[in-house]
Amino acid sequence: MSTAISQEPSAPPTAESFRSGKSGGDENFPVASLLIAAPLRPVILAFYDFVRAGDDVADHPALSPDRKHALLDQLDRSLIGESDVEPLGVRLRAQLAARGLVNRHARDVLDAFRQDVDKSRYANWDELISYCALSAMPVGRFLLDVHGESRDRWPASDVICAALQINNHLQDCGKDFVDLNRVYIPLDALTAEGADVAQLGAPRASPYLRACLKKLAHRNRALLESGAALSGEIADFRLGLEIAVVVSHARKIADLLVARDPLSENVRLDKTQMLFGAVTAAGAGAAARLFRRGRG
Repeated sequence: MSTAISQEPSAPPTAESFRSGKSGGDENFPVASLLIAAPLRPVILAFYDFVRAGDDVADHPALSPDRKHALLDQLDRSLIGESDVEPLGVRLRAQLAARGLVNRHARDVLDAFRQDVDKSRYANWDELISYCALSAMPVGRFLLDVHGESRDRWPASDVICAALQINNHLQDCGKDFVDLNRVYIPLDALTAEGADVAQLGAPRASPYLRACLKKLAHRNRALLESGAALSGEIADFRLGLEIAVVVSHARKIADLLVARDPLSENVRLDKTQMLFGAVTAAGAGAAARLFRRGRG
């Protein structure tokens, strides 16, 4: 006579189960660097880990669209307190509550990942900026809120964050198309130069695609400059230096994208370049702030 052995139901897989392994060190910008005051780093890292997990779900090649949406919804419910299934959501929820911060910014980024699951083409620049309003701008707004900065600083932060995102789209345009069939290059910009989406799959950009990407890089560099003064307008000294570093890195990447073909050439800063650039930008930012303070 056999005896049935009862088993506990297995826990559902979490978004963290599908992490790509990418970390803050792989980004084009510093994530909770030493310039950020130590007491604020835990909430920033909790935010980063949460949105990183959502991004990895949206980009996962083995997950169906329905499964991606279910995991993103599961992250959302854990963030807003309807579930404790996702440890990353529970962790961020606790960190936000401890500091009286809203969850809106993290939820907006989740909406960007939902859009990534369903939308793979962008008709024009305005559509791309609307995507950045969900995928990138909330990150800057979150950092400003963490530091208690005025929301009057949001517009300048928004354009910096959008420029960072578009830099990334230009850097990864070939990989995004080949691996995900996702194209963030505005379709009208391709058409205007006589290029088409299929050219993103080539090992080297055609002259037509190269002209398109170069024009977008110039346009994005101008977008970045329209918000670059933010670093000197921030009340928190250390955050001001962090923004100066971010802008410095973004300028260099935008310039690489103007000068090089992202399909066949390196358009990224290595760790040494990022470290040296960070020290230089932080030093220049500190000197500028002290000079302005002295004149005031």
